[in-house]
Amino acid sequence: MNAWEAALLGLVQGLTEFLPVSSSAHLRIVGELIGSSDPGAAFTAITQIGTETAVLLYFRRDIATICRAWWRALRGANGTDWRARLGRGDHHAAMAWFIVLGSIPIVVLGLLFQDAIEVSLRNLYITAFMLAAFALLLGLADRVGAKRRTLDELTPRQAVGFGLAQALALVPGVSRSGGTITAGLLMGFTREAAARYSFLLAIPAVLGSGFYQLAKSVAADPVPGSPGFGATLIATLVAFVVGYLVIIVFLKIVSTFSYTPFVVYRLVLSGVVVLLLTLGVLQPLA
Repeated sequence: MNAWEAALLGLVQGLTEFLPVSSSAHLRIVGELIGSSDPGAAFTAITQIGTETAVLLYFRRDIATICRAWWRALRGANGTDWRARLGRGDHHAAMAWFIVLGSIPIVVLGLLFQDAIEVSLRNLYITAFMLAAFALLLGLADRVGAKRRTLDELTPRQAVGFGLAQALALVPGVSRSGGTITAGLLMGFTREAAARYSFLLAIPAVLGSGFYQLAKSVAADPVPGSPGFGATLIATLVAFVVGYLVIIVFLKIVSTFSYTPFVVYRLVLSGVVVLLLTLGVLQPLA
């Protein structure tokens, strides 16, 4: 992979990570179309460090407030009652616990099915199916969701629901933001609340996965044909810059418009992938 290909994949990662269209699917498809083959699950995870750094920067005040409230609760500054330590009565401290709780499913399932995630689940027929299936689910959720709840009303059960939805994104084509936003809408949250929580919930899982894959890549011998360190770094930096801009625009869009354009886009992309597979332009497994 040369520098231009790496920059293009970083652009794709930054543009699609926060939209409900599946960044991993786009990297898988675009990587093969430009002749670099499937960049791989490790490359995808590492470049997501760039987009999650953009989340840290954009939500820095929210994150700082949540961390301070969590620390006060852990120290018992709000009282000695165990419920106070779990954030009862303090929305920001509770939010920290909800993020921890919601991160458990993707960690457990990611470790249990690591081999399948890195190989067989990257089959483009599976990707095309997931793009279409979750497009329909997102459209349904956007239509029937009550869109009344705010994040102040989040409960532990709903946090687990968000977490299970996020874990589905281990399969390319589902979309991390798409899965969590769909779950949020079905649970009655507003579009903006579901989107904001999907960003915050992704931080531990994405950064954990990214640095884990980075450590593995540094420790292991280079795999022939895999992106090198330089290409991965370029893609990650581009993803950071583009991702930050996308967050700003996306939150403004979801506050005003429906998710219908994303539903249509996913369905069209699914059809295009199947067509390219049929014509032999793309291969199910690289």
